[in-house]
Amino acid sequence: MDKIDELLERGVDNIYPSKTALEKVLRSGKKLKLYQGFDPTGTQLHIGHMTGLMKLRQFQNLGHQVIFLIGDGTGQAGDPSGKTKARERFLTKEELRTNAKDYVLQATKVVSFSGSNPAKILYNSDWLNKLGLVEILTIAQNFSLQQLEERDLFVERKKRGLPINMREFLYPLLQGYDSVAMNVDLELGGSDQTFNMLCGRTLVKNILGKEKFVMTTPLLTDSQGKKIGKTEGNVIALTSKATKLYGIIMSLSDDVIVKCFEFLTDIPLKQVKNISNYLNQGKNPMVYKKKLAFTLTEMLNNKSEALKAEKEFEAVFEDRGVPTKIKTVKVKNKNLNIIDLIIEAKLTSSKSEAKRLVKQQAVKINNKKITTIKNITIKNNDILKVGKRKWIKINC
Repeated sequence: MDKIDELLERGVDNIYPSKTALEKVLRSGKKLKLYQGFDPTGTQLHIGHMTGLMKLRQFQNLGHQVIFLIGDGTGQAGDPSGKTKARERFLTKEELRTNAKDYVLQATKVVSFSGSNPAKILYNSDWLNKLGLVEILTIAQNFSLQQLEERDLFVERKKRGLPINMREFLYPLLQGYDSVAMNVDLELGGSDQTFNMLCGRTLVKNILGKEKFVMTTPLLTDSQGKKIGKTEGNVIALTSKATKLYGIIMSLSDDVIVKCFEFLTDIPLKQVKNISNYLNQGKNPMVYKKKLAFTLTEMLNNKSEALKAEKEFEAVFEDRGVPTKIKTVKVKNKNLNIIDLIIEAKLTSSKSEAKRLVKQQAVKINNKKITTIKNITIKNNDILKVGKRKWIKINC
């Protein structure tokens, strides 16, 4: 498989108008201008974003012009993709710019913003916020009401009697106009963005009179369809500390191992196929899960940090040891109910969750299980463990 074949197949869900048409252009030697947009509705990029970032890097390595677009304009409209109901509030441009403050720094872990072919950084509020009435009407005239309301998520909302906010309804038109404003040849995005990206394809054809390719990437999900990127309420951020990142990857379900190798790493596809065959034989996945955790930790940090994280994991979870670095929490009262201690240490967000963990025997002090909800006497430097990965040292 050559680099173009891999570009068109690895971590790709669909290509519009066709894979054949895009391959013909790529093999002609033409260098494309392409982009992916990231609406900064939060402050962190996570491994769910990494599939697209890896694909951007593949294009970049082949000499194509990559644009890293920060959607502080589209973010004001609020992307309805994947949302089962309308947003309760919409972010301002200022809030979105604040959220995006470190986006480029985070994306630098995967995409290059320097060197001989640096990715370009753009903000779509620079053109969307300047659109006038006539320009908005000109964009809108390229679509019918029926086309927009037939979007599957809007159909589902109508079935359930839920409102469709007009602000969200116009989002695909704004994202579509990005392609016109930047005069791109290709847009890259998750499969949940297909509708929005095809709107851009329509606008580029009608306004610029040229072809625009769309490449969708599969969403990183487990066998139940749950998105990987957030787990147990915590974002698996690209900037996660090495020990935390390694541990979270190890906690992912076994059924995402092969997907993660294919979508998020540079490991040759032949090796990925061998891993898949191995796991399909029902063999122990631990060796490859550790390889995945090490690979991603090294990619997003460095080899030295990955080795330390691996050693820490093995000491704590395989040898049942204690982490070398534990957060210290000041506790004023030496006699506390175990539930109150867990809450005071901020290891859970609610008493009900703390009670559940005690009942499941997932709470330990100095490696001794706490089996009943009762008052306990604590000492300075006692080690409290809650669940699999939460440890604190008590200072009293």
